[in-house]
Amino acid sequence: MNKESEERIVLGDVEVTRVVEWQGPFAPARSLVPEVGAEVWKDNEEWLAPDHWEPESDTAVLALQTWVLRSGGRTVLVDTGVGNGRERPDSPPFHHWQGDFLGALARAGVRPEDVDVVVNTHIHSDHVGWNTRDADGEWVPTFPNARYLLPAADDFHYGPDNAYAKGARRDDRLLYEDSVAPVHRAGQSVLWDGSYRIDEHLTLESAPGHTPGSSILRLASGTDRAVFVGDLLHSPVQILDPSCNSGFCLDAEQAAASRRRILERAATERELVVPAHFAGAGLVEVRREGSGFALAPSTVS
Repeated sequence: MNKESEERIVLGDVEVTRVVEWQGPFAPARSLVPEVGAEVWKDNEEWLAPDHWEPESDTAVLALQTWVLRSGGRTVLVDTGVGNGRERPDSPPFHHWQGDFLGALARAGVRPEDVDVVVNTHIHSDHVGWNTRDADGEWVPTFPNARYLLPAADDFHYGPDNAYAKGARRDDRLLYEDSVAPVHRAGQSVLWDGSYRIDEHLTLESAPGHTPGSSILRLASGTDRAVFVGDLLHSPVQILDPSCNSGFCLDAEQAAASRRRILERAATERELVVPAHFAGAGLVEVRREGSGFALAPSTVS
């Protein structure tokens, strides 16, 4: 796990920079999206491989990445990756992870003190990790001048008042205590529910199912539109059939409903769809096809 890069596009008055911490084969295709049969992957091999699927090993290809938005004179981060040196016994790929995320941000022209807003689309270990850093054995906010926007429903679900998601996984308590609680203690967190306007171009909306507080970020500037969908999508095969959930969705029915609703609007309004973990170009365009949708690589350059 050693590939990193950064790419930049402009949508209206908003500059979007993609910072890739890592991308490559991640998990067996059928464990990532259990409801999608082997024939779907094989029938679509021409465009799934190599960016989204490795046919030889039948492994889904994913990316860990953060989107940096420069909007209205402010710098906004969408999700913050895994974080270094974390105890994640239930997530072997992320256990004691060591990467160069801050170096990748620096190469994209972003210092920690430059960040004004951090958006956590939901509270999972690969989306909140760099919220904090280790300072002499204490977890402190990585971005000292930022407001951290956290979905209230996820904060409750994974927090101590709900016994850290009722104690189902050790990682839930660990990630809350090292990556979320320190932000609260620092007075830098903002809990929101329903919707939250960041500025004239950027708005958060709830899209529950993957987690109770899963959210999306809409970008609208001039005639350009994009929607950052977090983990609403893990693989393009879910665009072909939005009823298919990843193996990580907590409420399958709600997740599928949110996915279809977001894709319907994206197809109608020609929004670029920007998932958290798509490798390759990292974003796609969608259009309706039958009971599902079809996709093509973005033509934005």
